[in-house]
Amino acid sequence: MTLLQKLALTFSAAIIGFSTNVASAADVTPIYNDKGNIIAKISSIAGNGIYGEQEGVASTSSFRQPIGLAVGAKENLFISDTGNHKISIFSSDNVNTYAGPSSSLLRDSGGQPLGALLDGNKGIALFQAPSALAYSTDKNLYIADSGNNAIRKVSSTGEVVTIAGDGRIGDRDGKGTAALFNHPQGITVTKNGIVYVADTLNHVIRKIMPDGTTSTITAASDRVVEHHPGFVLAAGDYKDGPIQQALFNEPTGLALDNKGNLYVSDSGNQRIRYIDFSTNQVITVAGKSKVEHISIYNKDALYAPGNYKDGASQSAAFHFPRGITLDKSGGLLIADSLNNVIRYLKNGIVTTVAGSQTGEAGSQNGLERLALFNAPQDVAITSDGTIYVADMGNNIIRKIDPYVMPANIIGNKSVIKVVLENKQLKFDTSPEINTGRVMVPVRQIAEALGFEITFSSDGRTINLEKDNRSTQLFIGSKNIKIKEINGIEKTKEVDTVPYVKKNRTYVSLRFIAEELGIDVQWVPTSRTAILRSNINGEL
Repeated sequence: MTLLQKLALTFSAAIIGFSTNVASAADVTPIYNDKGNIIAKISSIAGNGIYGEQEGVASTSSFRQPIGLAVGAKENLFISDTGNHKISIFSSDNVNTYAGPSSSLLRDSGGQPLGALLDGNKGIALFQAPSALAYSTDKNLYIADSGNNAIRKVSSTGEVVTIAGDGRIGDRDGKGTAALFNHPQGITVTKNGIVYVADTLNHVIRKIMPDGTTSTITAASDRVVEHHPGFVLAAGDYKDGPIQQALFNEPTGLALDNKGNLYVSDSGNQRIRYIDFSTNQVITVAGKSKVEHISIYNKDALYAPGNYKDGASQSAAFHFPRGITLDKSGGLLIADSLNNVIRYLKNGIVTTVAGSQTGEAGSQNGLERLALFNAPQDVAITSDGTIYVADMGNNIIRKIDPYVMPANIIGNKSVIKVVLENKQLKFDTSPEINTGRVMVPVRQIAEALGFEITFSSDGRTINLEKDNRSTQLFIGSKNIKIKEINGIEKTKEVDTVPYVKKNRTYVSLRFIAEELGIDVQWVPTSRTAILRSNINGEL
């Protein structure tokens, strides 16, 4: 089975004191926690999850397996609505058809839309399973029209033209429709109008010059596998080295860096590759390094084995990485489709931006570590750092909003700060670190989080109550007592014992926050603890 077949606060608490200034959107840069992960929140911006073709208000709109994304000049989002054989546009919280018929004229016997190949005005043009998109500086939208085995362009004046391919499957260089492709699924365009194409089922990277001449820049694979007894298939292969000798296996996502070099999501090889035109070399920048003279494939396997692992790029593991894009800092965002997560490659380290770190599929919004995706296919990023995701398996478009630190936060880098959502808490006695934990004055943090707090007569027992649930902490002891709403009592241990210092009782910030289901993230670069609401935005 080929890859194509696999994928056919509101806070009611009384804040002690805070700064409410938030950085402007244009100043947004990702904030990283102590594990190197981006702090963010995920939401759905378009699509109701139904497999359909409804336009209009984004929240009630529907898609049929959206695969490709591209951000336009006005931050509008172009969406390749693959199963509906058209290009949609998300703008001002609405989804409308940008190119192709708003309602398919061609249907199969089950009433599902059918595609075709037709140029002309974008309102009448026809596509067939369009996938990757690329928006150029001259305001043209380029489309890898996968089902038509063609590369299409929607001009700034609204005309759709086929710049390469003629609808037939093949592997041939040439000018315009003389060139042939096999299900191209990746595309990017340079400032001077050169188009690069991931010709997926030909397992090669192609280049289309502004005059329409297509050439193949990498080697063709001659590997074949007996996928089933007596059934032989052509397969991709893997090889780094000179560009003309490099081999790929179902390449999909493409992204140009500021040097004009090309990142490639080599899906069937479970790797991220890099084409360096200045050195004429292809190298693997993420994914397990090949052991010399040992094949990366199991016997008669179409693809290299997929897996899931963060960490150093050469030991990181992916499972059919697909759409990719670069952020302003040069970090590469990756839609790791069959791991159901969004990954990030920067400075030789791979981390997970959002999604379940066990690979669980789902459709849950919320904090980055709690959100769930289902076969995400592509990522796109706006000038303000907002990340869009084509969540194909859920038929929705998701948004990843990087966390924004309050502007003009009080305190230098040596001072420990605590931020509740976008509001800095102020303490009359500074928080401090004890045994690796941020410790805060209990009365002030408890009141900020909505607890009722009382002390025993000797001051050694602290009682916290909220929503008919009480928690008792004891000075100098890790043991605590919890009385649930249903009256059941239990004991557990805190990570750091409460203590008294300068007439203030200090407790672990993480324990207090997590007792309420509040997420706690530590940002070592600014020595700031960030508290965020739970999945429903409620405390």
